[in-house]
Amino acid sequence: MSAEPASEALQDPLAIDVAVVGRITAVPSILEVCCRITGMGYAAVARVTEDRWIACAVRDQIDFGLGVGGELPVRTTLCDEVRQQREAIVFDHADENPAFANHHTPLTYGLQSYISVPIFRGDGSFFGTLCAIDPEPHNPSKPETVETFRLFAQLIGTQLDAEDRLARSEAALLDEQDAAELRDQFIAVLGHDLRNPLAAIQAGASLLKKTPLNDKAARIVDQMQDSG
Repeated sequence: MSAEPASEALQDPLAIDVAVVGRITAVPSILEVCCRITGMGYAAVARVTEDRWIACAVRDQIDFGLGVGGELPVRTTLCDEVRQQREAIVFDHADENPAFANHHTPLTYGLQSYISVPIFRGDGSFFGTLCAIDPEPHNPSKPETVETFRLFAQLIGTQLDAEDRLARSEAALLDEQDAAELRDQFIAVLGHDLRNPLAAIQAGASLLKKTPLNDKAARIVDQMQDSG
């Protein structure tokens, strides 16, 4: 099995997705249940894009060797087909399944049983997959098992959206706190040196430059600094 080092994978933009999944406290239990109900030894939540497959959470009981942040070439995975079809793929015994007996994915990774269901965000966009694999035959295609995986995938998608909302709320709160702190500093500068208005304006303008400004506001601050 070929996998890129986790340390390299976590340095790219998809690292944020790995981190977000890592904050969902239900995911380890979900992966444990996925392994238990299928009898399969490896389960994962994967972020899947057109050109990337990266493991966001993993339960590995078969020494498959791919941990959190590890990558597989996306074209070698069935998750890529799940992404394109937006439908689950599942088989119990690759060697006895005409569609998968000679498929490159089970041949490449030595798989006999496999299940992968799509994870969608609230807006319908595709995030990745909840999947399980094993080198031995198992029965993941049972309707109740597939439905359980679908429900777990829905839960993960819902939690991803909740994490996004929380992050936006925290960012907005920090912005408000930063703005309040800068406002207090600005007032303090003005009050401290009213005898030197030009110095106060320069100091205040410097503080304002630290805040996000639209083009018009930025020009005004530049003019304030130029006036000194």
